[in-house]
Amino acid sequence: MNGKAGPRTAGDGSTRTRLDRGRGALGPALELVHTGRAPTRAVLTAELGVTRATAGAVAAELEALGLIRVDARPAAAAGSQGRPSHRLEVADDGPVALAAQVHADGFRAALVGLGGRIVATAPGCEIVDADPAKVLGSVVDAGAELLRETGRRCVGAGLAVPSAVTEPEGLALNPLHLAWPAGAPVREIFAERVRAAGIEGPAFAANDVNLAALAEHRHGAGRGARDLLCVATGHRGVGGALVLDGRLHTGSSGLALEVGHLTVNPEGRPCHCGSRGCLDVEADPLAFLTAAGRTPGPEVSLLQQSNELIRGESHDPSVRTAIEALIDRLGLGLAGLISILNPDRIILGGLHRALLDADPDRLRAVVADRSLWGRSGGVPILACTLDHNSLVGAAELAWQPVLDDPLKALPV
Repeated sequence: MNGKAGPRTAGDGSTRTRLDRGRGALGPALELVHTGRAPTRAVLTAELGVTRATAGAVAAELEALGLIRVDARPAAAAGSQGRPSHRLEVADDGPVALAAQVHADGFRAALVGLGGRIVATAPGCEIVDADPAKVLGSVVDAGAELLRETGRRCVGAGLAVPSAVTEPEGLALNPLHLAWPAGAPVREIFAERVRAAGIEGPAFAANDVNLAALAEHRHGAGRGARDLLCVATGHRGVGGALVLDGRLHTGSSGLALEVGHLTVNPEGRPCHCGSRGCLDVEADPLAFLTAAGRTPGPEVSLLQQSNELIRGESHDPSVRTAIEALIDRLGLGLAGLISILNPDRIILGGLHRALLDADPDRLRAVVADRSLWGRSGGVPILACTLDHNSLVGAAELAWQPVLDDPLKALPV
């Protein structure tokens, strides 16, 4: 014997043979459990198209890696017949990914496990330095402290930023609502800070709305959609993202779906891009507060001020007029996107979620009236359901190598 132990598996040599045959199914199996599409071993067997024994061996290996938990004695459902299938869940005490987000009003770090579960968060900072290296160093340090406090194993790190991010270079081309220089190499800086902090695993960076869409598609309001369109306004500006056949569509170089620069009011406000009346400046929190005749205060973010105004003072005529004006502008933009993209579902985040909640019938009527496919197809328009979807999406970037090949990403 050479003294080296192989992967921990249950059973005898025949089990190992089944596992060898199913080793290529480890990644697909983990993704099914991760996204909640395989809550039991019976469903896993059917989804993978393998034998029950092979599915059992695959589940046992994922459990040995500390990624999932197999409940061998679940309670039978009322009225069910036969032996109930083993339940599969992500491991509560398993590895985590470091997720970081920077936006116009601050930054935050979190640890996110499989299933999109946020394990721990660091207090957010409200000051964003003009030097991206300082900001990213601070947010990584906050994440490293969370890892020390929890003692969790880290699979990698992901960063969400309010800018188009080029692929594969990782340059933030237009951080318009930050004081960062255009073209800042955020992925390289972030990766350097992650390595300097002693955090293991690869580091990634991407646009915040793209990551929000990815998280919602896997764990939230977009689950089950084939072609998902996400439009959201956070602290400043408007972003969009598209998931096609389960994959985030970023275009040839990561710059697709800059929906914030659709013109929805030709005589409207000047936009940072050089045009006028773009969705970016006509349907974000600052535009709402201005339309409602409110002067933004420094105490809390523009998004929070806008949401509180919608929830608490929607009966005020000026606030009601502002709600209707922004819904009309947003609906016009969505109608154009529907005609071009023909999604099967639209999800709205940030202020747009609050606008949808305030008057869903008006928004759907505007979209139906202005879009050919909206009139004939009735595309569902739903609110995002994850509170920190960009953070969860940033973690998805770091989890992806594990989902692709658990044994390669997490060597025993």
